[in-house]
Amino acid sequence: MSEEKHDVGGIAADRLRSLVERIERLEEEKKALSGDIRDIFAEAKSAGFDTKIMKAVIKLRKMNAADREEQEALLDVYRQALDV
Repeated sequence: MSEEKHDVGGIAADRLRSLVERIERLEEEKKALSGDIRDIFAEAKSAGFDTKIMKAVIKLRKMNAADREEQEALLDVYRQALDV
């Protein structure tokens, strides 16, 4: 191939195309996974689970212990301040 085809305006066109195509494939996979997750939440809901609480639990499980404890402590302070 000629150099112009590989390098357009200082950009390696083949490398750029490869990166864009990889991102596009991953976006499609992400879309499919999102659908799978929706299906699991629907299954959980039909089994009587509260999906909002499940999402909160998942969020907490992603946090490290220190961050989780800090968030819980702040929540307690806010609850006390608002008498909730």
